[in-house]
Amino acid sequence: MSEEKRILVVDDSLVSRMMIKKGLEDLRPQWNLSEAKDSETALFMVEEQEFDCFSLDFNMPGMNGLELMAKLNDFFPETKKALLTANIQDSIQKKTSSLGGRCINKPISEESIKQLVAYFDE
Repeated sequence: MSEEKRILVVDDSLVSRMMIKKGLEDLRPQWNLSEAKDSETALFMVEEQEFDCFSLDFNMPGMNGLELMAKLNDFFPETKKALLTANIQDSIQKKTSSLGGRCINKPISEESIKQLVAYFDE
């Protein structure tokens, strides 16, 4: 079984955050899940606590998920960062990879949550 991890779920959609958290809780109840509604809140949270993995929405008001991923690398360069997006183009995949992250397709589904868990368990 997977060890306890601290996960930050960042998504401007309350429904998406709820779905991601529920899916993660079902598969990894030992994980400690936190959430942020935008990049600004996420950056504030990382000043207060450490996280082992990040689930980032791509399309958010203000700073998008790739911009947030780049900033998080300043705090957590080795931490796993997943970019969840329905808009996976080659350029987005390349940029995500260059930042050390991984793209996972939206919409949020059982399959996308399993991919997220598998990535965080690697």
